[in-house]
Amino acid sequence: MTDISTGRGTAPTSGFRREVGPIPLMFISLGSIIGSGWLLGALTAASAAGGASVLSWLLAGAVMVLLALVHAELAAAYPFAGGTARYPKLAFGTLAGFAAGWVGWLQAATLAPIEVEAALSYLDHIWPGLVNTDGALTGRGLGIGIALIAVFTIVNILGVQWLAESNQVTMVWKTAVPVLTVIVLLAVSFHAGNFTAGGGFAPFGAHGVFAALPLGVIFALQGFEQAVQLGSESRNPQRDLPRAVIGAVLIGTVIYIGLEIAFIGALNPANLLHGWSAPVGKGDFGPYATLATTLGLGWLAAILYIDAFVSPAGTGLVYEGTSARLAYALGHSGQVPRSVAKISKRGVPWVALLLAFVVGIVCFLPFPSWQGFVSLVTSAVVMMYGFAPVTLMALRRSDPDRVRPYRLKGASVISPLAFIAASEIIYWTSWPTVEKLLILIAVGLVIFGLYQLFGNRTRRQPLDARAMLWVLPWFIGLGVISYLGQYGGIGVIPPWVDLIVVAVFALAVFYVGVRLALPPERVAEELMIEEIDAATQPATI
Repeated sequence: MTDISTGRGTAPTSGFRREVGPIPLMFISLGSIIGSGWLLGALTAASAAGGASVLSWLLAGAVMVLLALVHAELAAAYPFAGGTARYPKLAFGTLAGFAAGWVGWLQAATLAPIEVEAALSYLDHIWPGLVNTDGALTGRGLGIGIALIAVFTIVNILGVQWLAESNQVTMVWKTAVPVLTVIVLLAVSFHAGNFTAGGGFAPFGAHGVFAALPLGVIFALQGFEQAVQLGSESRNPQRDLPRAVIGAVLIGTVIYIGLEIAFIGALNPANLLHGWSAPVGKGDFGPYATLATTLGLGWLAAILYIDAFVSPAGTGLVYEGTSARLAYALGHSGQVPRSVAKISKRGVPWVALLLAFVVGIVCFLPFPSWQGFVSLVTSAVVMMYGFAPVTLMALRRSDPDRVRPYRLKGASVISPLAFIAASEIIYWTSWPTVEKLLILIAVGLVIFGLYQLFGNRTRRQPLDARAMLWVLPWFIGLGVISYLGQYGGIGVIPPWVDLIVVAVFALAVFYVGVRLALPPERVAEELMIEEIDAATQPATI
């Protein structure tokens, strides 16, 4: 095996096992898409956009399909574990790669505890005392939460096959319950007039449609990249990864649109006479269960309360594993200590899993509720996705002879559109959220700088700081526009003009980023290291 930090030969060590087939891969992505978001997303979207919230889901689905198509080509051409953290490094070098990997790790590492917290919030309706009136965990809830994170960690340590098989079991339930809910609600109670109640079809205008996206809509649909993170554990990555990510997004979007239509149609029209502020009642963690109870469907309400635990727990299980693989990718590429990338005999990054366990426990403390953290996670995940379109076109430029089993048609149009869409969503998350995200990114860059100064000097790599000439302007520019804009900002930029400003700015950043890609020889060097390492991994199985 070639040591990634020096290029010199070393003895082979244990590696990832290629055991995961196409259906489990799609289920891993779909299992991430169908989590706590389906139970709360329809309510938050309807409260923000009224009947037009259906358009929010359509828009989000279209954006996610664009981003999934970009990821599909990258995943098939570069099937590496923790791919979303590795692709930007291949195209732009160490510093830009760390920035992308850090943002990706932030959202993945915090999602498992967020899902656990959501599950415990729902269970509090049955066993009071798990959360307080503000939604924060009590002492008992914290103990149960830590135990659940520990269970996730143990399942992942047992190996990727355990992860895939356990996820398939929960996926049958997680998919069946939302579909059942749609069918039953549409059959029992459907008021078409609800879609124009409370001020018309779009009571809050286009602003409401856009504002709904970061309030649970994008959060609910994100997660397709989880199959990408398991690229080196896929049996046939070139064929299966594109099918997995695109299939998961399409299935998830159809389910969520059906849920929104069924939810709005089943509402009591009397609750909408004064608007959309509380369509099912205040302080309710289970809106679908409330509707079922109101309609006399006690059996459905019972199923929904069970699912309120199963769906978030299943998603948390997946993210505990994929966050570890993102940390593995950062350690593997020399951006954080190499010890993070240690692989067990079972073929799992066990040190990164333990790190994810610790981070999960810490996250219970500063982020007290599901609702309070969704926008921040959304902005982080969309920023992670936003690196992919620029990376795809940069790698086509710097690695033109690469075999691409799945080649995205119209990539020269789809990629900039996907980057613009990602930038718009970050803007819509509102200035207070963007501000918090920029602070966390700054913290990560400081950590990276300290490791470069005081870490293992033999592992230092060229920073390729030139690539940051598009990354930093993207971060800072979005922050400035957000501060001056209509979504939580001071409102200096007029409505609609703000969206044009974001689009033009994003388009300029996109083309600058593509031109700042590493030269072909540097990309070839990075790829050689990755591929030699990947080729030697199966030898230990």
